Amino acid sequence: MAAATRILVQRGDFDIAAEVARLKALDRDAGAIVTFTGVCRGEHGTLAALELEHYPGMAEAEIERIASEAAGRWPLSGITVIHRFGRMAPGDNIVLVATASTHRQAAFEAASFLMDFMKVSAPFWKKQHRPGDKPEWVAPNGADDAAQDRWRK
Repeated sequence: MAAATRILVQRGDFDIAAEVARLKALDRDAGAIVTFTGVCRGEHGTLAALELEHYPGMAEAEIERIASEAAGRWPLSGITVIHRFGRMAPGDNIVLVATASTHRQAAFEAASFLMDFMKVSAPFWKKQHRPGDKPEWVAPNGADDAAQDRWRK
């Protein structure tokens, strides 16, 4: 069974329960649905907001490419990736990755793979807004590169 893939890049929030229900309805034999929700951190009160920009069309295409690679590596029945853009306050949802498979290990590994590759490869840029300071772009993180590299071995 080929993985049914749903990729959305949107300004508005998402409903995690509705997305899980959609994956359950796709495959009654799926024994595992793993979700990861990335949330805007408050950084101990030092962050007022996080602003995400993306390259429209290219962001979706890159996420689709990563999802296709995940579907080729693991026996998945469904993949959902919803990534938000725009200004978000601490506590707001940023990204949802959900994977469905017959067995939990494949769903866990695929969800982790998707996040590790999106963090480095998907064309999104973050700007931090701190109280009283000029907004700053967030530099790439070497730890994200290392997380992606573990899948290449």
